[in-house]
Amino acid sequence: MTSPARLAPQRPEATPVTRQNSTTSAVAALLDNHSALDYERAMIDTVVRVSQTMSDCTTPFSGITPERLSRSVAQIDLDRPVGDIPAALRELDQTYLRDAVYFHHPRYLAHLNCPVLIPAVVADAVATAVNSSLDTWDQSAGGTLMERRLIEWTAGRIGFGPDADGIFTSGGTQSNLHALYLAREHTLSRHAPDDARRADALSRLRIFTSTDSHFSVRTAARMLGLSRHAVVALDVDDERRMSVADLQIRLAECRRDGLIPMAVVATAGTTDFGVIDRLHPIADVCTDAGDVWLHVDGAYGGGLLVSPTRRAMLSGAERAHSMTIDFHKSFFQPVAASALIVRDHTFMDHARHHADYLNPERMARAGIPNQVDKSLQTTRRFDALKLWFTLRVLGADAIGELFDAVIDLADEAWSMIEDDRRFEVSAKSDLSTVVFRYRADDSVSPEHIDAANLHARQALSASGAALVASTTVDGATYLKFTLLNPRTTPGDIREVVDLIADHCVDYLADVTDCRVAG
Repeated sequence: MTSPARLAPQRPEATPVTRQNSTTSAVAALLDNHSALDYERAMIDTVVRVSQTMSDCTTPFSGITPERLSRSVAQIDLDRPVGDIPAALRELDQTYLRDAVYFHHPRYLAHLNCPVLIPAVVADAVATAVNSSLDTWDQSAGGTLMERRLIEWTAGRIGFGPDADGIFTSGGTQSNLHALYLAREHTLSRHAPDDARRADALSRLRIFTSTDSHFSVRTAARMLGLSRHAVVALDVDDERRMSVADLQIRLAECRRDGLIPMAVVATAGTTDFGVIDRLHPIADVCTDAGDVWLHVDGAYGGGLLVSPTRRAMLSGAERAHSMTIDFHKSFFQPVAASALIVRDHTFMDHARHHADYLNPERMARAGIPNQVDKSLQTTRRFDALKLWFTLRVLGADAIGELFDAVIDLADEAWSMIEDDRRFEVSAKSDLSTVVFRYRADDSVSPEHIDAANLHARQALSASGAALVASTTVDGATYLKFTLLNPRTTPGDIREVVDLIADHCVDYLADVTDCRVAG
């Protein structure tokens, strides 16, 4: 029986609308040469409303609960249009804009979400209006060439040579999946060149990555049909970097047991700690083990490619077979903008395909530059345009300086919290992450301390004063700042830290009679 909460809302009878009138109205709303002025007015109204909302934003979040906002959204009758864009914008203000999480606010400190650069927003609006699809030349023309040029530019920044290639993707998860798909096919082509041996070889493939690497590595292994034991989790050292010694040991064990090393995934900026694995030593191990595919997940740390001062932190990435970069993180671009870059264009051949209705082989022989044969997607929006436009307006150094600024801020924040006797800090980040926790004296149980830290996070969110993240370090609950806003100041950090301490003190006072620090 259907739950009452799931029943469709009752609504009065709609005024009959003839099909002809409805169709005429819909046609009038299409963006074309007949409606260009309507588009202009609508965009002006929209920009004014969003601009006003952002200008009036005093906190990163309203603190609204899921239950309350769910009721508001559920009341919208999607079968009864409001009739015009101004009315729909007013409604949108109530269902979305008013309660959105605003990453541009200096006290949004939670996840890997960045404020976005205005040139990128402008370019994204252009890409949406023109609506190019980047799968084939006859759907994108110049967009195809611009994306290819950006792939070439990014590959050059990594240190790959002129034979490099790549493709824009929807994000780091897809980029990592694509890289590991190529690694799988590359490895099988060497160990199981015929179908008869493929199934057996597939079950023996192994991926090596640290316990702190992104979950998408494990997701990709499942999607690629590998064994449930395929991902080998390697130890991390005291700095939370992949243990190169453990990598050597586990690779040797893999060979001894008749298994096949498919790939090693090193991380250039772990999600929790923002640390960069030792890329050169890892590349040495991969080479010594028979040129095992090395993938560098640089979704977070890729912004170092444009850093005027810290580019050397990615030294060794040029020795990888492939690399993931998320421009919608440390390049300050709107979602979605990611890329997979490979050192040798022939690596992409493992995914190439031709469809007579889309990119027949005759077009490839004629040199027509189609992108669909390199992508896991078919229809793909022109996400490269925003990075292109940002580079043309601001230049690479300006983007890099923004990333440098948040890394400098994280250094200062880590030192600030380390010196605060109310808190303890975890491993120091190479990038812009700070992992820490409130601590009490020895009379307070670890369970109460964990609960106090989670309470502080939830209380901050409920008040809307700030948003922070949480994670688990060696079984204990920690809080996390992910700093990607160059307008965030040490003063913002200090005030949020004080709020966290106050919430923890209040919580512990309610649940225990123990004396607490501070």
